[in-house]
Amino acid sequence: MRPHLRITRELSEALDAGQAVVALESTIISHGFRYPANVECARECESIAREEGVIPATIAVIGGQLAVGLSEQEIERLGRSREIPKASRRDLPLLIASGRDGATTVAGTMAVAAMAGIGVFATGGIGGVHRGAEHSFDISADLEELARTSLAVVSAGAKSVLDPGLTLEYLETRGVPVLGYRTGAFPAFYTRDSGFPVDARLETPEEIASVLQAKWEAGLTGGVLVVNPIAEEHALPADGVESAVSSALAEAREGGIRGKAVTPFLLARIHELTGGASEAANKELVWSNVRLASRIALALASRGRRTHIRGRQL
Repeated sequence: MRPHLRITRELSEALDAGQAVVALESTIISHGFRYPANVECARECESIAREEGVIPATIAVIGGQLAVGLSEQEIERLGRSREIPKASRRDLPLLIASGRDGATTVAGTMAVAAMAGIGVFATGGIGGVHRGAEHSFDISADLEELARTSLAVVSAGAKSVLDPGLTLEYLETRGVPVLGYRTGAFPAFYTRDSGFPVDARLETPEEIASVLQAKWEAGLTGGVLVVNPIAEEHALPADGVESAVSSALAEAREGGIRGKAVTPFLLARIHELTGGASEAANKELVWSNVRLASRIALALASRGRRTHIRGRQL
């Protein structure tokens, strides 16, 4: 075992037994919503996974340890504090060495989940290629992590503030399959269709599990992005979202907001501009993704073949 990896007994026993486990991120707790909505959302994610018969593994950095599975008190701590830094892959060694807390991003969660031997991860939306990246070179580490790490990531596409076309081009270049769950269109977080197609449409969690198993058993390392569009009844009007995004982006540029601070600022501003509708949609799509990820994890487990073992991918 890795010396800085902390796994709860429940999760350790489940992983050893080949039971279905789904990883959950912690940035959504510290940077996704305001307190107490952030804590309530995180608890609901864990509850949904358990309802589906899967063990949830919320991941964060706690006191310099890579924590796989959090206590109620730790979730509350992450939700209440406004001083928790975002933790991508590059930040993990700094947080370990300094003994600090950190809320793992998609990339950070993937890296730690793979260390623990977890093969399926649910999030809201991945990071991607930012608008204007041809000038700024602002590309999320999430995309590189998908190219590097053999996990299935279930999301509602890329966040609406990004460039979906360039994001898909980058994923294609890095060899990451993009599978649509009951959709042929790449969703754009709050909306169901970005105007760009996915690589393949699949209708069931079992079909998705078969693709994952085929990829990893063939020795084709790297992740798979499974996109699950927000339900029609919770989706926001595309023109309203674009208007809010454009306004928020202009404000970020004028305010000199860059780097890690951009996405939290944009999401908070879009929440204000949409009168809170974006937050309600965000919660619904996250919960839907947890449900789908849980069913994919169950389908993988039911095949009687673990795609991962501790510290080594098969």
